[in-house]
Amino acid sequence: MPSNAVAIAQDLIRCPSVTPAEGGALTTLENLLTSAGFEVTRVTFQDEDTPDVENLFATIGSGKPHFVFAGHTDVVPAGAENDWSHGPFAGTIHDGVLFGRGAVDMKGGIAAFAAAAIDLVQELGKDFGGTISLLITGDEEGPAVNGTVKLLEWAKAEGHEFDACIVGEPTNPAKLGDAIKVGRRGSLSGIVTVSGTQGHAAYPHLADNPIPGLVQLLAALNALELDKGNERFQPSNLEVVTVDVGNTAFNVIPARAEARFNIRYNDEWTLSTLQAKVRETLESVDLGSLNLELVFKRDASESFLTRDEKLIADLSDAVREETGRVPELSTGGGTSDARFIKNYCPVVEFGLVGQTMHKVDECVAVDDLDQLTTIYKRFLVSYFAQSAGAD
Repeated sequence: MPSNAVAIAQDLIRCPSVTPAEGGALTTLENLLTSAGFEVTRVTFQDEDTPDVENLFATIGSGKPHFVFAGHTDVVPAGAENDWSHGPFAGTIHDGVLFGRGAVDMKGGIAAFAAAAIDLVQELGKDFGGTISLLITGDEEGPAVNGTVKLLEWAKAEGHEFDACIVGEPTNPAKLGDAIKVGRRGSLSGIVTVSGTQGHAAYPHLADNPIPGLVQLLAALNALELDKGNERFQPSNLEVVTVDVGNTAFNVIPARAEARFNIRYNDEWTLSTLQAKVRETLESVDLGSLNLELVFKRDASESFLTRDEKLIADLSDAVREETGRVPELSTGGGTSDARFIKNYCPVVEFGLVGQTMHKVDECVAVDDLDQLTTIYKRFLVSYFAQSAGAD
């Protein structure tokens, strides 16, 4: 019979909660947590040009410290279901492996920390030495507008002040216990547009082709060495991700050419200094009569590094005690909702092995799911031990 965490993960995977659909996942969690004594609130947020998103906040206990687990029940599309060995929303276990979309990113992580929190409360009662909350969004894989950002604002307005957080993203590259994310590089995206004059390809003197100008701009960006990294972070990198002129004709010089880029940057930069550097680089290119437009996307995030010694030490010890591994304190990889949470409390990320996330046949070893639950439980016991003893 599956363990609590595995059974919860199966139930969640069976909910087709592809962003922004709730798909039954939050209802599954609400029923589970309410029956365990949590106070559960569902909140829906809206914004212009984005879909409405349902979110969940659950809490139990009282007083300080107030610890929060954070995660998301929304998942990326499964793709062609026939490509899967087992149905992407079936929650099938085969040879000790649980298959399904969200198995590691990140319904498995949610199942593990929900099971760990419930187990702690069942063992110690509600007077375990503080407060545990679960902050669950349905918008992490989407625009990230109506999810964690607004849920954090709502929780603060409701009087919740968090002392520390673990985000259950799949942080381990190869084996459970490899790494704890203690920070992230920032992310800045932008759109470069060059405008000229459309015309016939046979009469270039009557047109002004924007493509050579865009090529010059991209060459300048590509040659830009932002920094060499430091002891905390790897070097910043700028990647051009798409180039488009919207022209399918061979005999037409287009009027506009556009490129999009993304920069993952470390703490050698702030958002404002990096934006200024990009603008300076582009404006240094002589485009003649062509016009340059640079627009930065609003979803930019700053880099951050968590220095909460107790949070990191308690989690590292729990990982070591359960797996025998000393986890690397990493700042690599992409971004997550930790970029929002760090404005409210110290935050780290630790979850399952991420090798299959977003892939066909996304899956997690059942043993890893049980082991992650035990790690979270060990952490909670250690984190609240001092407070419980003080009572």
